[in-house]
Amino acid sequence: MSSTDSAGPRRTALDALHRSLGATMTDFAGWDMPLRYGSERDEHVAVRTRAGLFDLSHMGEITVTGPQAAGLLNHALVGNIASVGVGRARYTMICRADGGILDDLIVYRPAESEYLVVANASNAQVVLDALVERSAGFDAEVRDDRDAYALIAVQGPESPGILKALTDADLDGLKYYAGLPGTVAGVPALIARTGYTGEDGFELFVKPEHAVALWQALTEAGQGVGLVPCGLSCRDTLRLEAGMPLYGHELTTGLTPFDAGLGRVVKFEKEGDFVGREALAAAAARSEATPPRVLVGLVAEGRRIPRAGFAVVAGGEVIGEVTSGAPSPTLGRPIAMAYVDAAHAAPGTAGVGVDIRGSHEPYEVVALPFYKRQK
Repeated sequence: MSSTDSAGPRRTALDALHRSLGATMTDFAGWDMPLRYGSERDEHVAVRTRAGLFDLSHMGEITVTGPQAAGLLNHALVGNIASVGVGRARYTMICRADGGILDDLIVYRPAESEYLVVANASNAQVVLDALVERSAGFDAEVRDDRDAYALIAVQGPESPGILKALTDADLDGLKYYAGLPGTVAGVPALIARTGYTGEDGFELFVKPEHAVALWQALTEAGQGVGLVPCGLSCRDTLRLEAGMPLYGHELTTGLTPFDAGLGRVVKFEKEGDFVGREALAAAAARSEATPPRVLVGLVAEGRRIPRAGFAVVAGGEVIGEVTSGAPSPTLGRPIAMAYVDAAHAAPGTAGVGVDIRGSHEPYEVVALPFYKRQK
């Protein structure tokens, strides 16, 4: 990725290409990123039914290598990273000593003693600093590789066919949450079957100087099946429909993984101590004794759109708070994720509403996700 001067937002290697496509650009976590190219609804529908192409080069890549790389990551993160097989990936989190979530991450293991940690753009520096600090005493190196990669994602039901036209890598054998080195359109890449849309798809980690050629090759290969470039706006509605948490909304330092309903990512049984273990054990015990607020789905009965921070109400009382809300192109109605008191969390709970500027709009409580693709 190329940077602008320190005063302005950073620009990805695809910046000029986005502008040539007429993208509406926005500052996101210090990066100038495409918000949409045309209609965000059309981009969303393309990913659900055909395929979409995303520039995700703002994500933060951190490489951890060395004989004790696995030990370092087991100590620094809440998951059992040592058990991730070569060529596989795992969703996990990095927490503070008090159990608060610093970020949610995907960790890839491309080689025996090499891991690629992918952090959210807004938290990349925080994660890097924490890993460097936590590496003391381990025979392992933590390397800031944010400038070493561009990241391009192709997502949607047509994405396997599009990619197959450009690579001889064994895509059929590539499972979800796996990644293998290969060549796509003549470009060396880490090909990962991961994504943030709820659809099948791939994320391609490449050198920044190869990004434009790869984007153009994917565009050409997808022409006949309706592939379109997609911005961050539809990425947000796609992940919301898929019930996937977004840091700063569903996940914060004020919540532990147990508060977020993601206690399953914390592996107490792994060898050795890890940062936050004591606090997280206490949080696990608390959530057993007194269930915390539960992350639920809300579907509007009307047309008004709930936004993050709006109060969820029942019987005149505040029972929770919206964390993310948007119109759902797939459901045709506004939807939201919200943390609500356990007593009101069961799907179908009656009498729940969202306070939208003083008016209590009725909402149906549903189980997450809102949308699940047909396998």
